[in-house]
Amino acid sequence: MNWPLGKRNGKNGNGGNGAIIEMASIRKVYDTGKVQVEALKGINLAVHKGEFVAIVGPSGSGKSTLMNLIGCLDTPTDGTYHLAGEAVAGLDRDRLADVRNRRVGFVFQNFNLLPQISAFENVELPMLFGGVAKAERKSRVEELLGRVGLAERMDHKPTELSGGQMQRVAIARALAMNPDIVLADEPTGNLDTTSGGDIMGLFKELWAQGSTLVVVTHDMALADRAGRIVEIRDGRVTRDTVAAA
Repeated sequence: MNWPLGKRNGKNGNGGNGAIIEMASIRKVYDTGKVQVEALKGINLAVHKGEFVAIVGPSGSGKSTLMNLIGCLDTPTDGTYHLAGEAVAGLDRDRLADVRNRRVGFVFQNFNLLPQISAFENVELPMLFGGVAKAERKSRVEELLGRVGLAERMDHKPTELSGGQMQRVAIARALAMNPDIVLADEPTGNLDTTSGGDIMGLFKELWAQGSTLVVVTHDMALADRAGRIVEIRDGRVTRDTVAAA
């Protein structure tokens, strides 16, 4: 397996590479049995390779529903969704899980690290499940933990790390299988202001190196550090702004 290193697509990354995320007329309706709730009302969204997109909006706006669809945790009621050219809408649960595991690296607010194993082992886990050879796993984990500034902490367990360090381990784990996108859900929500700023700085470094990043956040100060802001209100995109160079 060849792991791409270094800067791939430049800061803005569009360069004719095509869209990683292509959503057209996406609706999501939840049927509670007594009432139908339309969480998304015709979303159109394209994210290109190498972009860093922040999705923002108030509670109840639909941004969490949109995140679940982007991450293949759910499917739309109507509309079409292609992830890295692969049709996602309408897939059954097993096929959806396969696409998710191959295409998306997740970073969660609560880190979701296994506390009983080391940082090295947490980052190695996706590759272990993915059948990557031992020598290649070791090399890749060391490279990733170095990229996130934790080369000296790889043998420490999560309980021996700060919140910011645990999130760095989670980011390294999300990159382990070289996903098409890294999808982060409120990645600074459990961090203090300084650690949160450090994590967003790390995302900007990964962006500069060619990663495609989609971050869901309610914090506009953090969103402003992305290359593009997509605002969701009442299930619709109300703003889609590219940051000034």
